[in-house]
Amino acid sequence: MKQAAHVLLVDDDVSLLKLLGMRLESRGYRVTTAESGREALDNLDQTRPDLVLSDLRMDEMDGMALFQQIQKRMPGLPVIILTAHGSIPDAVSATRQGVFSFLTKPVDRDELFSAIDDALRQTANASADGDDAWRAEIITRSPHMERVLEQARMVAGSDVSVLVTGPSGSGKELLANAIHRASSRAEKPFVAINCGALPEQLLESELFGHAKGAFTGAISQHEGLFQAADGGTLFLDEIGDMPLTLQVKLLRALQERQIRPLGSTTSIPIDVRIISATHRDLDKAMREGDFREDLFYRLNVVNLRLPPLKERAEDVPLLAKHLVTQAAERHKPFVKGFSPEALNLLASSAWPGNVRQLVNVVEQCVALTSTPIIPEALVSQALMAEENALPSFNEARAGFERSYLIKVLKITEGNVTQAARIAGRNRTDFYKLLGRHDLEPSAFKPGAEQTG
Repeated sequence: MKQAAHVLLVDDDVSLLKLLGMRLESRGYRVTTAESGREALDNLDQTRPDLVLSDLRMDEMDGMALFQQIQKRMPGLPVIILTAHGSIPDAVSATRQGVFSFLTKPVDRDELFSAIDDALRQTANASADGDDAWRAEIITRSPHMERVLEQARMVAGSDVSVLVTGPSGSGKELLANAIHRASSRAEKPFVAINCGALPEQLLESELFGHAKGAFTGAISQHEGLFQAADGGTLFLDEIGDMPLTLQVKLLRALQERQIRPLGSTTSIPIDVRIISATHRDLDKAMREGDFREDLFYRLNVVNLRLPPLKERAEDVPLLAKHLVTQAAERHKPFVKGFSPEALNLLASSAWPGNVRQLVNVVEQCVALTSTPIIPEALVSQALMAEENALPSFNEARAGFERSYLIKVLKITEGNVTQAARIAGRNRTDFYKLLGRHDLEPSAFKPGAEQTG
């Protein structure tokens, strides 16, 4: 391992840099040197080191500032800090932030080589399972996404519950599946269900199963998804939309590690790992009484947040090229890709629908193109079509709800009691509706400046 290891050595003391470099090379390491943090960062992508060894006190950019930049560009790359001004508080602070080791100069030769070997060994162990097949479906070069994936890889090794948050279309199920594939449960089933897509009784039956005759139409026994996922992973998508009564039953199942099918008197032991996801603000839902706090803490042992596509714009060309290749294989093998102008337009778009919207745009472009290289005009046309597309039922309902609430608040000049009476709702339910749509009654009172 150490014969092939590549160390990036950073120090603004040129004589010390040369001396330490010779010492490392004599040990068999391949060494690249940099006389400043800026030079180290400039070399980082080209040199792709296995480890960075940096002085702490340097002009312009010190060792800790360099470490923070390295974390953004290459998460997981081990960094060892050297300093002649070592102190226990500095060391504690550095290691808490993720620095692998903090050594005081003049550094002991054996101590230095031991720290380097330990860092390289730990990095090797982290990837000892081989390749990146577990994350193969997630295409990215975004530092933000790489940090999320690094956390996902670490948490996959344990059996704790994970809550994946992020906007609709950002790839929450893909990440959940990747965690499953990186876990010890990878050979067992990965089962997914959208908790917001089914009526309450049907959702309960799908999750827990039902006995014959449990309800009208239950003509035979049905095994639920908890049983189907036994030994594997159950992914509960849009958990924030689960009805409260069903949240109670889910919490009991997770606490007792057993389920009772609808209409049955027998409990069945379960062995599943739970990964859940939502685009909703669950803190807000808890405050409004729409989501149980005890269930939240049971599900949110580890939280992974997926960024919207606009926060990982560097991934858009990469994703577009990957998606166009897939779509071309299925439909039009002569299509080779996008023109540079078309890629620029894709990269500069806002993508409110995130990766899911990008998939739709690429599919449209491949379906409509008659040339091997998709032109900018076709991308523009597909983007406009997406903007004018019919919204989903949930989006349409949310839009109607907000418009309706604004109308009744305007009619009643912000009087919640009167507005709730017109809407046929009690005040508590009406306030919940207002909170869901971020509407403030006081904004509709006479003389108030309305923003809704």
